[in-house]
Amino acid sequence: MTRAQALSAKRERELWDSRAQSWDTTSAAGLSQVVAAVVEACEAAHSPVTLDIGCGSGQVTLPLAPSCAHVLAVDISRPLLERLEAKARELGIENVKTVATPVEALELPHESLDLVVTNYALHHLRDADKELVLARCMGWLRPGGRLVIGDMMFGRGSSVEDRTIITAKARAMLARGPAGWWRLVKNIVLFSLRIREKPMTAARWEAAVREAGYTDVQVRRIVAEACVLTATKPLTTT
Repeated sequence: MTRAQALSAKRERELWDSRAQSWDTTSAAGLSQVVAAVVEACEAAHSPVTLDIGCGSGQVTLPLAPSCAHVLAVDISRPLLERLEAKARELGIENVKTVATPVEALELPHESLDLVVTNYALHHLRDADKELVLARCMGWLRPGGRLVIGDMMFGRGSSVEDRTIITAKARAMLARGPAGWWRLVKNIVLFSLRIREKPMTAARWEAAVREAGYTDVQVRRIVAEACVLTATKPLTTT
């Protein structure tokens, strides 16, 4: 990892460690539609060996585990992984292995995976690091393996679609009263400066995935700001 990646990873780790205890009952609950769409997209693939990048406390990992031989659940936050492990024990799930590491530092054997899934994690990465992750996943996947990405997919207001999404999110925050007003101001600053959340548009995601060599690329919008992208590693590469 570069120094910039290491510093960014440190900030993200501190953020998610602080959110671990409340994540399941606050932010994660609002992602239910996206999680359901991501799980559905994964279940359509034959995926005995699966990697879940930015797994959090297991919203995607645990529903997928019964249909997989093995799931590697990777997250930057050890407290979130501990919550995942506790839930897995309660459910009697024994085929999940957790690893606490930034995805930029993850090392896996070549062509060792059948499915790579990530939900609401990659928008925290710089665009160059998103592209690096796509390239590394291409190497980790076996020919015919599947990639499923659920994430924020919108830009910074240059298109009508972007402005519609941003306006809807702003109105929702304003409707919450003073707490929502403060959150809106904070998010405007963070989003404008790309300090924390760095989403790309659906079109840019699709182009980046194709440029990385994937085929059968499809993008489906699930809610205003979030899409699910699916793609396949070709059976043969040139």
